[in-house]
Amino acid sequence: MALLRRETRTAGLEFRLLVKEPLIAILPSRHRLARHKAIRPEDICREDFISTARAAPVLKTVIEAYAAKVGIQLRQIYDAETLSGGMSLVASTRGFTLLPTYAQNGLIPSLVARPLYGEVPTIDLVLGYNKSNTSSLLKQFLLRADELASNRSKG
Repeated sequence: MALLRRETRTAGLEFRLLVKEPLIAILPSRHRLARHKAIRPEDICREDFISTARAAPVLKTVIEAYAAKVGIQLRQIYDAETLSGGMSLVASTRGFTLLPTYAQNGLIPSLVARPLYGEVPTIDLVLGYNKSNTSSLLKQFLLRADELASNRSKG
């Protein structure tokens, strides 16, 4: 089993939703938008966007759907090879990127995370496993994961 982003169904692979993780804007701490409590879509469309599409194609799909839904076009200037590479490019180019909230745990001091204003896009974190696996350990793990996901959605 593995923690994954929900991808197109693959024969024999099953997914269990763990959490819908909101996206946040990652900006240089001295960026003009960093003083805002939340970032509006009309503000980010004027800024240089650092994509992480090569590293995270599912994230790319979520970001593209968000941009289309809120009616903006992102000005992509770079496509980073990794998420950390994307954050380095944000720091060095004074652009921004959109990442799941967990990314704020790895920010360097020159970057800040800001929530998005309005209806915030989310990306699914799922547990992927081979559905033909009959292991009792896997079944116990899945039951516990379901409990934790259920408790998280209630709280």
